Amino acid sequence: MRAMSVSASLDESTVSLEPGSEAALPVQVLNSGTTVEEVRFEVVGPCAGWAAVEPESLSLYPGASGTATITLHPPRSSSVMPGETPLGLRVIPTSDPAQTVVPERSVEILPFSDVTSEIVPRASHSAWRGRHEVAVDNRGNTHASFDLEAREETERARLVFEPAQLDVPPGEAKFAKLRVRPVQRVWRGAPVTHPFQVLVAQRPLGDGAEPAMPVVLDGTYEQEAILPRWLPRVLIAAVLLVGLLAGLWYGLLRPTVRSAAKEAITPEAINSAEAERAKNAAAGGKGAGGGANSGASGSGGQSSGRNGGGANGSGGAGGGGGGGAPKSARVQVKDSVGGGATDKTAYTVESGKVFSLTDIVVQNPQGDSGTVVVSSEDGQVLDLALENFRDSDYHFVTPIEVSAGGKITISITCRQVGKPVKAPKPSQCSESLFLGGSLSDAKGG
Repeated sequence: MRAMSVSASLDESTVSLEPGSEAALPVQVLNSGTTVEEVRFEVVGPCAGWAAVEPESLSLYPGASGTATITLHPPRSSSVMPGETPLGLRVIPTSDPAQTVVPERSVEILPFSDVTSEIVPRASHSAWRGRHEVAVDNRGNTHASFDLEAREETERARLVFEPAQLDVPPGEAKFAKLRVRPVQRVWRGAPVTHPFQVLVAQRPLGDGAEPAMPVVLDGTYEQEAILPRWLPRVLIAAVLLVGLLAGLWYGLLRPTVRSAAKEAITPEAINSAEAERAKNAAAGGKGAGGGANSGASGSGGQSSGRNGGGANGSGGAGGGGGGGAPKSARVQVKDSVGGGATDKTAYTVESGKVFSLTDIVVQNPQGDSGTVVVSSEDGQVLDLALENFRDSDYHFVTPIEVSAGGKITISITCRQVGKPVKAPKPSQCSESLFLGGSLSDAKGG
């Protein structure tokens, strides 16, 4: 077994550095073997990301020693935490890496403070209150606490923070809301400007530490008038416009309308109206006489009277049936994925009746995929793809007539079950059909 021929040691002097600064640390390497040895250096541990060794390797004769320098340069970042940080240097012999030695020590990283703050927005304007935010960004490597204070020289506005204190961890930013409330309202006139200052004071990092100078931020709030400056002009313009329109009516349009009405009343127009009225009166008298003769004929013969009554009664029933009574029906159909279609009858026309179909509403509330077919005795009425709609309605100017005993059916073929929003996915497709129309008596042969 070969004895260890390379040894290394790090300088033990105290090393304290602040992120963003630089420090050099020497390392001594001794070759106690009998052959020339080359060694390589590799920094290990938390310091490896911001440490470098110069030179990167040494070639040592038997019994000789050499010196390399570790340069430490931690970045000025909140990610480099303060305190004792371990440092290790791996010294690797090229001829026998198994004989690697790793001297270790620690370096002290000092805390540092780097704070920025701003008012967002710096200037606000409103008739009621100003709204701002104070942003505090802690770019240092220690936890920091801040007190917020607002000053308004004119004392015409009140400034309120929410919250008035901020605790900001390293590498983070916190916000506090600032409300600027005017003491008095401005109903009309020029806007009033309220300048103010915000003081961001950081508390000392430790006992006995001197407090840092507060950061002073300037902001403004412009208090606008509640009634806009253009409102009086608009009101005056509206009054003038109303007066102008009234003058046009009484001065030009009204006399013209009266003149046109008088010119329209001519002797020819009066005579024509009298003739039309006489003609209508004569036609009404003739109708009344015919009705009297018909009534006399009906009373003269019992059989004739009965026949006449029957005819009139039949005509009245026919008229009522032609209008029809409103009728509606609804059906729901469910179908599983795969297999054949599922059919269901929505409505069957009663005996001796005729159903006039005028409205169809098809609903697909789950968002299923597949096909839906609505049919009557004469064939298909609708053939739709479910994925194209959720609710679909159809109205027919010319009704679809379905005779007595006829059926209106719905057929569903489910290809994929939909999923309603914020609800469990169903196991089957589910569609609904609504029919609307009128039901009347069937006409005799």
